[in-house]
Amino acid sequence: MPDDTSVVITTKEHPYLKERIGDDIITASGTTLLGADDKAGVAIIMDLAAYLIQHLEIPHGAIRILFTPDEEIGRGVNKVDMKRLGAQFGYTLDGGERAHLEGETFSADGVTVTFHGISAHPGYAKDKMVSAIKTASAFVDKLPRNEWCPETTEGKQGFVHPVHMEGVLEKASVSFIIRDFDTAMLAKHEERLKGLAEETIKEFPGASFEFVVKEQYRNMKEILDQHPQVMDYAEEAYKRAGMNAIRMSVRGGTDGSRLSFMGLPCPNLFTGEMGIHSKQEYVSVQDMEKAVETLVHLAQVWEENS
Repeated sequence: MPDDTSVVITTKEHPYLKERIGDDIITASGTTLLGADDKAGVAIIMDLAAYLIQHLEIPHGAIRILFTPDEEIGRGVNKVDMKRLGAQFGYTLDGGERAHLEGETFSADGVTVTFHGISAHPGYAKDKMVSAIKTASAFVDKLPRNEWCPETTEGKQGFVHPVHMEGVLEKASVSFIIRDFDTAMLAKHEERLKGLAEETIKEFPGASFEFVVKEQYRNMKEILDQHPQVMDYAEEAYKRAGMNAIRMSVRGGTDGSRLSFMGLPCPNLFTGEMGIHSKQEYVSVQDMEKAVETLVHLAQVWEENS
């Protein structure tokens, strides 16, 4: 699993990991990402497969293994053939801290607001030109700075977050991600955002805008609540592996969010990956081993209850 930029060290050698004394840590060089999100999940799944092949005495039902690309940009399950996969329930290996069991995610939409201006020669633009760039900038400046944004929200609070902006004189666009645990709140966030766009073009006579909403994923809890055994069996597997499961809500999403709504109820299990998406990313070898142990128990729990 380690590559050319990763090393295995002990926690006493890592200034950020004093609370994990005794664990062996895989970390990058400090100048790049490790990619434990989700190399750790891949390693755990492959180790599980190897273990079950080597221990045929362990009873379990049919197990399907699915690797998906492009999860971080929301396209991970676009090409999944659910009939060919042939699974009824699933688990993603994409969580972080040991014992975390994630059965709730954000619901998510993407919004693109495109402003249209009026072009004119800048030397003769008086009372003619309307800059789409300035209109879009004024729109972004209207966004609240002390609420409604990732920098100031936590827990079950949703947010509206501009992630990309581009434009020229005649046309400029701002892309947003809209997040909330309550799916119904997405429409309210979007209506508020649209209201800000309407206010903005009043300040720039001649400007206009388009407001496009695209569904991204939905809160997996809406599906998992209909199949409580999926979480309950995972919790039992954690217990057999010597842990008390900590049920978590994820301020984000996983492929399991979309898979759940594609007919495969799919919570998220821990891998030990920490500090994800940063140069301080690391993963605990012991946590990955514990995840494999948990999956072995989970396979048996499903067999016992089938």
